Amino acid sequence: MHENNKFKIVSSKKTRYILPNMLTLVGVCLGISSIKFALDQNYSLAVIFVLFAALLDALDGRVARLIKGTSDFGKELDSLTDFVSFGIAPAFIIYFWALNEYGKIGWAITLIYSVCCVLRLARFNLTKHDENNSWKNNYFEGIPSPAGGVIILLPLIFELSNFNINHDIKNFSPYLTIVVAFSLISKIPTFSLKKISISSKFTIFILFSFGMTFVSLIFFTFKTLFILCFLYLLTIPVSSIMFIKLVKKNNISNHEDEHEDVL
Repeated sequence: MHENNKFKIVSSKKTRYILPNMLTLVGVCLGISSIKFALDQNYSLAVIFVLFAALLDALDGRVARLIKGTSDFGKELDSLTDFVSFGIAPAFIIYFWALNEYGKIGWAITLIYSVCCVLRLARFNLTKHDENNSWKNNYFEGIPSPAGGVIILLPLIFELSNFNINHDIKNFSPYLTIVVAFSLISKIPTFSLKKISISSKFTIFILFSFGMTFVSLIFFTFKTLFILCFLYLLTIPVSSIMFIKLVKKNNISNHEDEHEDVL
């Protein structure tokens, strides 16, 4: 009898690797599509597609860890996707919207941001924490690329939100882009929230907050997005203070352990 050979893309034991990588690929499609919408001067859809790409980027890694589908291939694919979706797409959007008015300087600012983003991603791939400093996994070095990609769009988001002020917010775009670019490659500690423990008492409130945020994004998309970005910026000094306290605490405990070993 002939054996019944079935065609398989991957073995049945490795199917759990497909879902996270599919989410990552959808993210890169969203990033590239946002550039197309920016070319068409449909900036609202361009920003929304970058936002969805950022949400998928937050999900794919967590899904991979949840179903034990992490892999070296997925890690490299995620970095390449992040560069396209948050290193190139937002830079092109802000260039077409504002920076092109500054000629060569505007293009230079666009390149600076993209270069800083790829350097940040390369450093992230090489960053490893030993077991004694596992608490550092809850912090990034510098602003993560998805957050940076959304933050440089803040002037555009502000304009789309129809907030009324007597100033052209577009003029802030070059300065904000440069500041965010250097924040990407800085050593500023920012929250990663990869490993957090939440008390069951607060679960209902967190779910309610997520629900309200989702509803707000549907009906007041750009106003809500602007407020969320502003709140994220406020967390940066908080994360820095908490990081410094943890460093001091762990240094003290390490010195105590050394003295105990000597004794």
